[in-house]
Amino acid sequence: MSEARTIFVVIRKDLQKVLNWPLGSIVTQGCHASTAVIWKYRDDERVKAYTSDLEFMHKVALETKNEASLLKMAENLKQREIPFHLWIEQPENIPTCLATIPVMRSDLGDALKKCQLMR
Repeated sequence: MSEARTIFVVIRKDLQKVLNWPLGSIVTQGCHASTAVIWKYRDDERVKAYTSDLEFMHKVALETKNEASLLKMAENLKQREIPFHLWIEQPENIPTCLATIPVMRSDLGDALKKCQLMR
């Protein structure tokens, strides 16, 4: 079986641990980012393939330490030319998470190396 294309969603851990956001609000941030990346890149062939079979969509929720580490990951993705969307919650203007377009894990290289599965 070949490697599946996956949307990687990276969420700031400090939203809950330091800023005391409710879990529902944090989950919503990941939903915003993954919806936005699919819409923003809807004409990309990888997105078309991903959305053509709704029953087999893959997503991985990852966590990163704080805003600085999230912005560093965004920069890493830019350098690797991996399309993504950085979600900035309004009206607070707070970068909360990002989501990649559907990619193979191997395409990421070390762009998200400091992330771990969200807990």
